[in-house]
Amino acid sequence: MNLIARVQNLVIKPKDEWVKIKAEDTPPMQLILSYAAILAAIPAIAQFIGYGLIGIRVPFLGTYRFPLGSALLRAILYYVFNVAAVYGMGFIINLLAPNFGSKQNLQKAMQLAVYSMTIPFLAGIFYIIPSLGVLSIIAGLYGLYVLYLGFNTPMMDTPKEKVVGYFVVSLVVVVVLMAIIGLVIGAFFAVGSIRL
Repeated sequence: MNLIARVQNLVIKPKDEWVKIKAEDTPPMQLILSYAAILAAIPAIAQFIGYGLIGIRVPFLGTYRFPLGSALLRAILYYVFNVAAVYGMGFIINLLAPNFGSKQNLQKAMQLAVYSMTIPFLAGIFYIIPSLGVLSIIAGLYGLYVLYLGFNTPMMDTPKEKVVGYFVVSLVVVVVLMAIIGLVIGAFFAVGSIRL
């Protein structure tokens, strides 16, 4: 698998790319290490630059920058939690499969999870300028469409009439998972609580 070609195809023509992905037999750990772990570095590095070097503009107070040690620790935690979240997402998609008439297949579930995070990971580049972080959320909406196309391929052999339900339930679980990650990191780095 060519990483750059895979990323480009998932962004430009995701429907065709899911058909190619479905035919592949990449082990879950290889997907995590050779794809997710690489792309998850984009938002982590961008956050380090944004929060540690550029800073957050606070009205009437100026610019606040995390101390470099705190910004680095935040980036590392963000990276680790994101890679773990992708693995958890694949695991959850696989666990939910029987509820929607789908076949449990951790490999295919992991492909859904890993490749659907391509757009959100790429959009993480906007964190370089923290005030543009909202654009990564907007780009994440396109990532949802890519995930839906993966479910619709059907990667998990889901009956057509159950694809939307499977997608929505998986999405809710993933949103909760990401919210928990955001809360944990946010609580850990509440302004002024950690200074390295």
